[in-house]
Amino acid sequence: MKKFNNLIYLFIKRVFDIIVGILGVILLIPISIIIKIISVINKDYAPIFYSHVRIGKDGKEFKLYKLRSMVPNADEVLKELLKQKKYKDEWDKNQKFENDPRITKIGKMLRKSSLDELPQFINVLMGDMALIGPRPLLKGELDAHKGNHKVYEKVRPGITGWWACNGRSATTYKKRLELEYYYVNNMSLWLDIKCIFKTVEAVINRKGAK
Repeated sequence: MKKFNNLIYLFIKRVFDIIVGILGVILLIPISIIIKIISVINKDYAPIFYSHVRIGKDGKEFKLYKLRSMVPNADEVLKELLKQKKYKDEWDKNQKFENDPRITKIGKMLRKSSLDELPQFINVLMGDMALIGPRPLLKGELDAHKGNHKVYEKVRPGITGWWACNGRSATTYKKRLELEYYYVNNMSLWLDIKCIFKTVEAVINRKGAK
């Protein structure tokens, strides 16, 4: 019976993902046009979309899509920043910077409003991601999970999740992992519904968004 209920839950979850994914892509079109116009006005002619390889369900690699919030050569700039001890120590601890010098002015707005996440609805429709789940990992982040990365890879990563609606960037990386593991081990329709409402609240109040 438990297995049957789980199958029903996964079916409902996927149907919901497809419906929301279609609506998200429709919303993405006009927003992308506006962002491109603003970027050109600011003499930034690079593509507004950004993709990066992430680790998903069953350890499968996929390209995650976002609206670019950083300078076009962000990866090269990161390599240079990590040569400085203060940046390297912060990156090793949190896998992010409190005040990332690579973020553009429009990028700050996109992150604060979470609009940079909109292209991930394409990933949802492709089946690489879900609306709700643990955040997709970078290749190097697997090391932080040690023996628990198999738990993390049991489900599709999500656009939002238990970590994203409970502090997001305001939490430590260790706390993030604890919240992500909690979701994977307790995922249910009720937890998903609760996560959606908490995410809406977090986006409106801009909690943890940087």
